[in-house]
Amino acid sequence: MAHDNRIGITTTLPIEVLWAAGLRPVDLNNLFVARGDAERAVQEAEGAGFPRNTCAWIKGIYATVLAEAFERVAVVTGGDCSNAAALGEVLADEGVDVVGFAFPPQPGRDAMAREVEALARRLGTTVKAAENVYGRLSRSRRYLEELDELTWREGVVSGRENADWFLRACDFGAGVDEFEEEARRFLSKVRGRPGRKRGVRLGVAGVPPINDDLFEFLEGLGAAVVFNELPRQFALLGGGNDLADAYTTYTYPYGVGPRLADIRREVGRRAIHGLVHYVQAFCYRGIQDILLRRGLAIPVLTLEGERPGPLSAQQRLRLETFVEMLAGRTRYEGQ
Repeated sequence: MAHDNRIGITTTLPIEVLWAAGLRPVDLNNLFVARGDAERAVQEAEGAGFPRNTCAWIKGIYATVLAEAFERVAVVTGGDCSNAAALGEVLADEGVDVVGFAFPPQPGRDAMAREVEALARRLGTTVKAAENVYGRLSRSRRYLEELDELTWREGVVSGRENADWFLRACDFGAGVDEFEEEARRFLSKVRGRPGRKRGVRLGVAGVPPINDDLFEFLEGLGAAVVFNELPRQFALLGGGNDLADAYTTYTYPYGVGPRLADIRREVGRRAIHGLVHYVQAFCYRGIQDILLRRGLAIPVLTLEGERPGPLSAQQRLRLETFVEMLAGRTRYEGQ
């Protein structure tokens, strides 16, 4: 049964406008992997005609929209997946009301302000109302900034918990006030945890892994994930005076250059020993791995995933070898 105020989103966009319009944004990626039958969703999309060599996230979103009877979906047609526009066309043909949103080709405050204004008009609300929501969400984002500090500085929040909270902030789906209260309670619980012992400190860059056991496997090897690049960006922790500022400093839509600058800064700040760069099979962003590897001074392991589910034996072996190599380096360098 559909809920009329729901609006699915294919990736991060100015959700403050959606909330201001009386809609409840739902991140379709999160819903897809939470279904418990993610592989079946991919197969359903392939049965509907999606090519085998299409990103599994796109196929999962399509199947989830239909299974959950979404009447309206906001599709990011510029600054995200190159297949998103075609997905929107297919969904529209299925009777879904598709709301398009495009990030400017280059980061710029004025251009971003125009896109936010256009989205507000399309949904029957105002930028002023959306700015009020932005102020309310800023309180929750400050809690997430503390959670991030507790991850990399104090070692009391795990990499999995860190990523999960950031991904939940893609839509604040529990509700604006409810999310803030849940985050407050979580921080109250974890502040008294003992910090982890020193060991290999990893960053995970790239889109969220479709493999559901990456963090647990790395922690089982004695490594700590202290940086989740894009989930942190999705949570919009870069800040800004207003919506136009915040979504201009958001790195994901603007190519590898802004992302590299952010990663370099966090690698130094968090004393990261190595980076796992996750790339999704059949995604153009995999090509950017070339530039990311060239632009970083720390070891990088490129890990490609394709279908939902646990890590393969080959992936596990590569990760284990990478962590062992980093552990040897840190012991040798006395870190």
